[in-house]
Amino acid sequence: MQDQQSNASSRMQSTSPESAAQLRAHYTNIVLPVWRGPGFNAALGLAYEAVAPGDHAPLPPKRYRAMACARQLFVFSAAGDLAHAATLFESLRHYFHDKRNGGWFYSVDASGAPLERQKDLYTHAFVVFACAHYAKKSGSADALALLDETSRLIEARFSSHGDLLNAVLAEDFGATIETPLQNPLMHLAEAWLAARDATGDAAYDRRLGLLARSVADAFVHAPSGSIAELPMGTAGNRLEPGHQFEWYFLALGSGHPAFEAAGLNEGLVRAFDFAQQRGVDKETGGVYAAIDEAGHVIDGTQRIWAQTEYLRALATRGEAVGAQIERFRARFLHETGWVECRSAQGEISRAEMPSTTPYHLATSYAALPV
Repeated sequence: MQDQQSNASSRMQSTSPESAAQLRAHYTNIVLPVWRGPGFNAALGLAYEAVAPGDHAPLPPKRYRAMACARQLFVFSAAGDLAHAATLFESLRHYFHDKRNGGWFYSVDASGAPLERQKDLYTHAFVVFACAHYAKKSGSADALALLDETSRLIEARFSSHGDLLNAVLAEDFGATIETPLQNPLMHLAEAWLAARDATGDAAYDRRLGLLARSVADAFVHAPSGSIAELPMGTAGNRLEPGHQFEWYFLALGSGHPAFEAAGLNEGLVRAFDFAQQRGVDKETGGVYAAIDEAGHVIDGTQRIWAQTEYLRALATRGEAVGAQIERFRARFLHETGWVECRSAQGEISRAEMPSTTPYHLATSYAALPV
C-alpha cells in the first residue's frame, strides 16, 4: 500500500503546477472580466448567452436560460465575488422561479418574460448545484432553502415511476416530454454532491445512492464500462468520451460510497481507458464528441468542455497533465478568450463564447495541481 501511495504521489508531483497556474491566470485576467463587463446585461441582471471572441460584443439576445444564469452564479461564487453572485442569485429567483407551479422555467425572452416554460431536469440540477456553492460561500439561508426545495421537487415530480428521473416535463409537470437521459442525471449527481458538501444533510447520501444505482442499471455499456447517453438498447445510442471523463471525476474524485456501491467505479476505470484510446485524437490530444459502442468515431467535433473534462480526469487519476495542458492551451485558448468548438479537421466551427463555458473552465482548473 505504501508503494502504491508513493507511486501516486510521484505521478502527482510529475504534473505541471506552472502550466496549471497559467490556465488559472488566463481565467482570472481574461475570462472572468468578460462576464462582469461586456457579457453582463446590467439592466436585467443577467449574463448574455454569448459574446464575440474578439471585442466581447454581446450577441443579440433572443433568450436567457436559467441553466446559464445558474452556471454564472456558480462561477462567481467559486471566484469569491459574492457581490456579483448575489445579483445573479436574485436574478435567478426573479426571472426563472415558477411561483405558480413550482420549479424553474427553462428560459425567458430578451425582455425577461418567461419564454420556454417546460420543466427541465438539467436546469433544476444546475439550480441545486449553484445554490449549494453560493450558500457555502455566502451562508445564504435563502440559497439553502431553495436547494432543499428544488431537490424535494425533483424527487416528487420528475419520477418515472421508478428510480430513474425523466428529463423534461410540461410546465405544470402534468406530461412527460422527454424520458430519462444520461446527461441531466450526471449533473444531478454533481449537484447532490455539492448539496451534501454544503449542507451536511445525509438525505443527499440516500439520493445519490438511488441515482447511482439507477444509472448503473440503465445506462452502462457493459463491454467498455462506459455510461451511454441513452438507456442501453435504445436505437441510435452513443458514447461521449467527455462524459466518461466527467463521470470518472464525479465518482472516483468525490470518493462518495454511492458510486462504488452501485458498481460504477470499476466500470468507469475501464470507461476512461476506452474513451482515451478511442475518443482522443492521438496527434492533437483533442477529445471527440461521440463514438459508437464499438469505439468508432461518429462525431469528430472537439468541444472545449470535453477537453476540460479530460484534464480534470487525468488529474484525478494522478497522471501528469502538463503536456495535455499545453496542447489544450494552444488549441483552445487565445488572448481574448477561448475557442468553443473545433471540427475534426481542426478548423474553428464555433467562434462565439457562451456564458456557460466558464463553469467548465472553473471546475477543471480547480482539480489541477497547485
